[in-house]
Amino acid sequence: MSGIAKKLISPDTLSQNARNHIDHWVLKYPDDQKQSAVIAALTFVQNENAGFLTNELIEAVAAYLGMPKIAVYEVATFYSMFELKPVGKHKICVCTNISCMLLGSDKIMDYLKSKLGIEVGETTPDGKFTLKSVECLAACCGAPAMQIGSDYYENLDTIKIDEILASKE
Repeated sequence: MSGIAKKLISPDTLSQNARNHIDHWVLKYPDDQKQSAVIAALTFVQNENAGFLTNELIEAVAAYLGMPKIAVYEVATFYSMFELKPVGKHKICVCTNISCMLLGSDKIMDYLKSKLGIEVGETTPDGKFTLKSVECLAACCGAPAMQIGSDYYENLDTIKIDEILASKE
């Protein structure tokens, strides 16, 4: 063993509120399938932690659900709804999949970058907005679309974007 001791992460790292929430989800699955609650667990823990996951929180979820750390880390890095670094108060997710792209999501993204003065993956200096490109929001009929928090916005143009951003200030 090297001279570096590894810190063991306890499920107690999670708040009691988070553990209660995860327990609620675990009850929805067969006893031997509690790992099925991993997305709900990560979502709740992320929301409790100002919108992002730390390695310590990911490891605590893994310990709580009895899963290998790498399996939980794979989930946290696969889905675009999870963040591994701090984000702004409002995370703007712009769909760039084919329907949205064909109906102008590239122009929407360019407008947002210009208006906010940031690039994709960055946060405004005041910490209000983070801009993110996502693969699909399942809103093809209302393309181009974006999501801020749990709110979806469709049939976007620059006027709508200005109104939406003003409502988030």
